[in-house]
Formats: sequence, C-alpha cells, structure tokens
Amino acid sequence: MFRNYLTRLIIPAFVVAALAMLAWWFFFNPVSNFTVSVPGMDNRRKGKASGGAPVKIGAEFKFFKNQDDLPGTRWPRFRGDDFDNICKEKIHLIDHWGKNGPVILWKLAVGDGHAAPAVYQGKVYLLDYDEVKKTDQLRCLSLATGEELWRRGYLVHLKRNHGLSRTIPAVSDKFVLTIGPRCQVMCVKRNNGDFLWGIDLEKEYSTEIPFWYTGQCPMLDHDTAIIATGGKALLIAVDCNTGKKVWETLNPRGWKMSHSSVMPMVFNGKKMYVYAAIGGVCGISAGGADRGRILWETGAFAPSVVAPSPVILDNGKVFITAGYGAGSALLRVSGGEGRYRVEILQMFKPQEGLASEQQTPIFSGGYLYGILPKDAGGLRNQLVCCKAGDCKNIVMSSGKTDRFGLGPYMMADGKLFILNDDGEMTIASFSPSRFTTLDKARIIDGQDSWGPMVITGGYLLMRDSKQMVCLDIKAR
Repeated sequence: MFRNYLTRLIIPAFVVAALAMLAWWFFFNPVSNFTVSVPGMDNRRKGKASGGAPVKIGAEFKFFKNQDDLPGTRWPRFRGDDFDNICKEKIHLIDHWGKNGPVILWKLAVGDGHAAPAVYQGKVYLLDYDEVKKTDQLRCLSLATGEELWRRGYLVHLKRNHGLSRTIPAVSDKFVLTIGPRCQVMCVKRNNGDFLWGIDLEKEYSTEIPFWYTGQCPMLDHDTAIIATGGKALLIAVDCNTGKKVWETLNPRGWKMSHSSVMPMVFNGKKMYVYAAIGGVCGISAGGADRGRILWETGAFAPSVVAPSPVILDNGKVFITAGYGAGSALLRVSGGEGRYRVEILQMFKPQEGLASEQQTPIFSGGYLYGILPKDAGGLRNQLVCCKAGDCKNIVMSSGKTDRFGLGPYMMADGKLFILNDDGEMTIASFSPSRFTTLDKARIIDGQDSWGPMVITGGYLLMRDSKQMVCLDIKAR
C-alpha cells in the first residue's frame, strides 16, 4: 500500500519536471548575452598580418659582407631568361656522377618550403622564411661559396601548411622583386638590398591568399613589375623605380589568384601576358594604348587548384595543365587588332594525355616534355613526350623502371636533369622517340624536393624541404 502511494507521488512529479524542462528548452535563449561579431569590435585593424602586427615590408636588414658581381652566371627568374626551363649556355656538363659521386660545393639550411633561388652575376637570391624570427627574408648569397652577403626582410606570422615559402625572385641588373607566402610584394636594389617599395596585396587588393600560400613567381618586364593579384584587380603593373602603379586590369568575373605564374606571349606582333587564374585563362595586353586590357579569356578550363604555369607554344597555341584530376587543355588564340578569339582544341583527363600536377612542362623542338601525375594510369609518374599540337598522343615515355614524383626537371647541354621527391637526381639523354638514363644518385637525404632547380655556369642549385645545395656539374 505504501509502495502504491509512492508511485502515485513520483510519477506526477516526473511529469511536472519533464514539462518544466521542455518549457525551459523552448523559451531559454543560451546566447542572449552574446554580441554580434562586427568588424572592428575585436580591436583588430585592417591590414594586419595573421599574428596581429602590421606588416612593415622591408623593415629589417642585415649586412654580412661584400662581393663584386661575377659575370657569366644568370638564371634571373622562374624558368630562366626565356621562361622555358632550358639552360642554353655553351658549357659541357657531366653525363655521369663519377666514381666519387656528386661534387657538392656547399650546403645551406633553409626554412621549410619549396622556394627556389634566382642567380645573377655570381649571386644567389632566395626568399626564405625564418620560423624562429617569423620573418620573410630575401637572402643574397655567393654562388661560389654559399656565404650570405645580406638579407632584407619583414615580420609576418605563418603557420605551416605543407611548407611555407614557394616563390622565386625576379632579378634584373637594378632590382630584385619578391612575393611572400602571404602576398607581400617587395622590391629592393639588387646590388645592396636597399628597400624601394612594398605592396600588401591582401590589404590593398583584397587578394585571397591561395590555399598553400603564394606560389606565383613575380615577373620583371624591364623596369616594370607584373603581378597577378586577383581580388579588386586581375593583374597590376608597377614602376620599380617609383613603386607607382602603371596600370591595373579589371576583374569583373572575380577570378582569384592561383599558384600559377604569369607568362609572356607574342602573337601576331602583339605582346601579352597569359595567366591561368582560379576561374579561367586570359591574355592581357602588355603595351600600347590598350595595355592592361583583357584581350581574350576563357572559363572552359577552370580547375579549383592550378600550380603549373601556361606553356606558350607556336602559332598562338597555349598549353594549360593542373593536378588533382583536372587534366589539361590546349588552347589556340586567333585574330588581332583588338579582336582576339580563343578556342579549346583539346581538353582531357590525366589518363588521356600529357598532364602535370605541380611542375610546368618543357616545350622544345616542337614537343612537350612532362612528368605525368599519379592518377595518369599505366604511365603514371613517367616522363613523357608529345607533339605540341596533339597533347593526347604520347610518343615517348621513360618506362616503368624510371618513374618520378612531383620534383622538378630541366634541360641543359642536351640532357635532362630530373629530381625525385626524395633528393635523387637522374641524368638522362632524350629525344622525342627515346629516353635513356645515363646515371642517377641520391644528392640529399631529405623529402619533398619540389623546388625548381637552377643550372648556370656549370653550377646546379637544388633543394628539399629544409636544405639547399650547390653542385659542380661541369664536365672534366
């Protein structure tokens, strides 16, 4: 009887408690004391770096020693003088590493990343990142010894994202131009590192920083800096002497900055800049009354990630490729005098023809050479060749026993120098119909050896994610 009495009391109590909790759940506002997040209420000022401090581009400088220019060595920008990744110097280079192996002249510890150097008159220019001091640093080194001559930098906070620095400076007789991981552009005097000007693209153009930081390498066209910004403008031109804008290209479609670099093209006497943005590919007038104007564009091939740069072929053709399954496209520009057209000749997946995930293929003698990505089927990771006008027809491959990764490759002295992901270098002879491995050797025991190489004056510069080395590859 007592148990029945308790039951009659407990059950209604539970019902009342449940109803009270249900009412509280409906009517209680758990964020009633929260305030709306409005720009400016977090005490952050516009234009600040990710760490909170304003980026004072070029504010830091350190001098170590002098060195006079040494003529005879020149690789002044991404892909060299002619933007083709071919060293044309008449210096005979080794075919084999020799019984004692590679001749390493010097080694240099570098910040985590894939940034590669430029070389001018015996000096090496490298944009590096110091994780301890949290600074982008343009480092000037002696090519012969690796000794540091000076460095110019600025504080900017970065978080590791499969490497930090990725870009190559552009160098002329007067200037060095850089783009840092967070889109800070800096221009200095080449001979002594004196600061000239800087632009924070994220602040001034609302540039959206690419997912793996900036991969675009800047261009110097005589005394003019050419930068693809995305955001409020598509491209800008800046006078290196003054830092003043020469022109800006409108960006009506809102295309974004990619990891690809701007390439020059001359078609029917008209010079233009070709850029593969996130959103499409375009050609922009480089001079004349219409400089800075978009001459042609297409959004037919618009991958979400683009790392390789456009390859300018003959007769108005342009080859574009990208990774992560995007494949490639062969374009053809026609027309002239302000009325240009562009058409897609071929567009295909990696299993169907030449494609590349990270490195830019090489155009030589009417043929394209490149390393296929891992999703290219039976030819994956092989170096292959195709006719420039038919990129779906592979005419040569390195074979199943010679597969490579995402590392760089370049031509010099009629040979191919190919660097694998883990620091192994292959020397090969080649033609459109054959590939012959001459020798291979492990140069450094690192990983992610993806930064482009330099060959000039018989020196070879290469790096992995943490170390850069200089080799002597002159034939004896």
